[in-house]
Amino acid sequence: MIFNSRKKLLVVEDDINLGSVLVDYLEMEGFDVVLARNGVTGWQEFQKSEFDMCLLDCMLPLRDGFALAKQIREVNEQVPIIFLTAKSLKEDKLKGFDLGGDDYITKPFDEEELVRRIQAVLKRSTVPKTTEKVMFEIGKYKFDFFNLTLNLEGELTRMTQKEGEVLRYFCEYRNKVVRRKEILEAIWGKDDYFHGRSLDVFITKLRKYLKGDPAVKIQNVHGVGFVLVEDLKKEE
Repeated sequence: MIFNSRKKLLVVEDDINLGSVLVDYLEMEGFDVVLARNGVTGWQEFQKSEFDMCLLDCMLPLRDGFALAKQIREVNEQVPIIFLTAKSLKEDKLKGFDLGGDDYITKPFDEEELVRRIQAVLKRSTVPKTTEKVMFEIGKYKFDFFNLTLNLEGELTRMTQKEGEVLRYFCEYRNKVVRRKEILEAIWGKDDYFHGRSLDVFITKLRKYLKGDPAVKIQNVHGVGFVLVEDLKKEE
């Protein structure tokens, strides 16, 4: 199945055979692919062009995939990143999510599964349609999902795509309990331990962003999920 529009992917993989197979298969599936063999050349390629997604091997020569992802996130918080790893260590996967990774896939993997993962992440990271609600008021905050900004009385906080998606989901269900499983499947497309830890990281960040208004809180509902609460009495 060929993806509808041609998306440009940066693949950073030092295994010569696997890299060549990935390029051939992804191009056959309708993607434009740039291949780099190590973390340094991967960074150089990233600076040369705009990419719709980065696929980074974790164990790279000269600069590993985690260090490369950190560099990328310092200049671009929106581009999706999928980690390719030969390890199934929990610590590596959590590190990848903490650095802003959108997904991971463990080698050896099926090429068709990889394409489905790529398509799913690209679909979730697409700019919202104009018919969808993109402006929200949360207590004293004005949240612009389209531009990924949170405005508190003229003070702007710029958010990442994933932070914006999580906050938007809470806004749509404000003052209602949001179950962990539901938000994970809606935003990550998958409910598992590693994505759950990633969700916790994003909620911690959102709480920091929203601390300027004591009437707004993201509360834990033990064993169930979370609820975005606006205590209007505190504003009176």
